[in-house]
Amino acid sequence: MPYSYRVTARSQAAPGAVYAALVRAATWPSWSPIDSADVDGDPEVQRIGDTRIFRTGRSVSRERIVDLVTDRRFVYDNEGGPFRSYRGTVDLAPAPAGGTDITWSAVFDPRLPLSGGFWRWYLTRFMRRMADGLAEYAHRG
Repeated sequence: MPYSYRVTARSQAAPGAVYAALVRAATWPSWSPIDSADVDGDPEVQRIGDTRIFRTGRSVSRERIVDLVTDRRFVYDNEGGPFRSYRGTVDLAPAPAGGTDITWSAVFDPRLPLSGGFWRWYLTRFMRRMADGLAEYAHRG
């Protein structure tokens, strides 16, 4: 059974600045709970098909970029880990009063039966920190 989460944040930065941080894995440890990031591909700007390896404590996550829409959308699949499937999406929209509305969401299917509720709770909290950190980082420039 698939589960999902959705969190939002608002950045005072323009969508282009927010998007620029998303497509550079090297920035992620600066604005998120992630400890380190490596890339199978260009370390400066990632493209569709690139795999990014994130480490947080003892946890390692491999994510493959599956769709990019400049200044609008970033889509990735988590490969492996505790999920049979996991597709994350970060949507960026110009905010009415300026800046960017960030919506970070995912649909996932956990490997372990009955763990979906836990993962929804955990990922909602973790990704809220991600979205808030991204919003602030892009604003600081």
